[in-house]
Amino acid sequence: MLLFAMLLFSTIALNAQEIVHDAEYYILKAQHGDKWQEQDEEIQKKLKALEDKHGRKPNIIHIMWDDTGVGEVGVPQNQANRGFKTPNINKFAAEGQYYSRMYTEPSCTPTRAAFQTGRHAVRSGMYTVSFPYEYGGMSEDETTIAEVLSDAGYATAFYGKGHLGDIEQSYMTNMGYDEALWSPYNQVPSMYVARGDLGPMFPTSVLPELYPNDPYDMDPGWRPSGYVWALEGTKNGPTREWGTPPNEDDYYAIEAECQKRTLAFIKKSVESEKPFFISYQPVAAHFLGTKPGDKKKTVAAGILQEFLVEFDAWIPVLLQTLKDEGIEENTLVILMADNGPMTHHGPPGMVETLYRGGKGDFLEGGVRAACMARWPGVIAPNQIVGDIIHVTDLFTTFATLGGATQYIPTDRIIDGIDQTSLFLNGDTYSRRDYVHIYTGDILAAQVKGRFKRHWVGELPGLSGSSFYDLYNDPREIMPEMLPGFTAKTMFDVMRARHELMIRKYPNSKHPRGMPLTGLENPRPAVKKAGEFRFNSEDLPFNPKEFLEYDLPYSPAMENWGTGKN
Repeated sequence: MLLFAMLLFSTIALNAQEIVHDAEYYILKAQHGDKWQEQDEEIQKKLKALEDKHGRKPNIIHIMWDDTGVGEVGVPQNQANRGFKTPNINKFAAEGQYYSRMYTEPSCTPTRAAFQTGRHAVRSGMYTVSFPYEYGGMSEDETTIAEVLSDAGYATAFYGKGHLGDIEQSYMTNMGYDEALWSPYNQVPSMYVARGDLGPMFPTSVLPELYPNDPYDMDPGWRPSGYVWALEGTKNGPTREWGTPPNEDDYYAIEAECQKRTLAFIKKSVESEKPFFISYQPVAAHFLGTKPGDKKKTVAAGILQEFLVEFDAWIPVLLQTLKDEGIEENTLVILMADNGPMTHHGPPGMVETLYRGGKGDFLEGGVRAACMARWPGVIAPNQIVGDIIHVTDLFTTFATLGGATQYIPTDRIIDGIDQTSLFLNGDTYSRRDYVHIYTGDILAAQVKGRFKRHWVGELPGLSGSSFYDLYNDPREIMPEMLPGFTAKTMFDVMRARHELMIRKYPNSKHPRGMPLTGLENPRPAVKKAGEFRFNSEDLPFNPKEFLEYDLPYSPAMENWGTGKN
């Protein structure tokens, strides 16, 4: 089997000047390449006509929030018994394309890294979920979609949940964005406040000063206390802290500030007559729930539902701004989630709906996320798209729309496939029928069309092989052996081709370093985060050695993983 895969691999001719994709793409291209070329010629004519009409390349707004499975938004029938409604998002979906098979990575940092780079998170080493302190982050050697579009003349901005690390090279303003306001972490620090310490967090784990003195607490500085709510800055300019933890009011204010800056950047870019790319990734709620004193907006009252309803009210504001600025028909807007619901140890309201599993799983419920696209006059309305599309595809598609593919690096694998034809032509025009699903750095499952194979979490031996027909068993309830025998060797070969490409283009490690350095206005606690709380000369070892040591990945470390509660 391995020899057969090697022979197939050897037939893939890679031109050093062309984008390098994973092996499975070339299998499809060998069969459909002529048809794709014809489509691409027509696409370029359409894009040229649009540019002539509007005077510049199309604007792109990509909005991605947390933990929302397929059908939770955009499908009012599903919301009828869920205790909340998002009429504006539902209308948005009806005015464009709704993707039933948008695949992401299983959790937030990996998906955000994959979106930015067009590469599975395992390739950049960004496959774990970061918390304060991360002591690491996205490498400056990675090329982001903001850098690619910037090279093509786009104005670029990032607002919201970055979640790509706390070292300087991972700051959004060091990753190609002209301006940014971002959180280096996820929403968990929202609980690092007095209400959190007195509520769901371990007592004394956040603010030990709220309690009587513990005579056995010998190292109180061991706790992270210099975390930040958000950072802000400009490309090649200073980076500043925004907000002052543990002031909760500042945390609750982040979302409105991101939305205000999004609208301002749109207007500024229009005035400067530049095409723009905005990545807005909502912080999507406080983990302690609604701001004290505020009324609930939903009957469900879950954290996610409360955010979605509040966010839904802003969608008409965004779209009206595009209309008022005269750019609605020259702007692609995408709304999507980063992964499925946090069904394992998550907040109330995040549950399985259409698919089994959730955040962190390689099951469909973990990696099929809500996604929809709107582009009046270009994307026809009322489309349900059943094709497979992956979050990495947006990287390459955006580059194509922006006339920027020449700036995509050709010395590494780019997993993202150009899906412009799917956007412009609709259902059945995808150029992908496969997905590699990683849990951490472990290849956990693979999808090929309607079929899926689990590589981990099942019984050893032939009798434990788990094959699924996703048409007839979309919740992956009944693993099949005999009916899936035709798929066994084919999945073996598919995996071998994938791993042979990794041998040729090895995965990288993400860099490590001291957190939150290089800020213009660090509070004393934040400044201490980048320093040791002891005199390193008093130690018989180098305290920075831990930065070179990688803990082995364990799904248990994140309480997510194989789909087993």
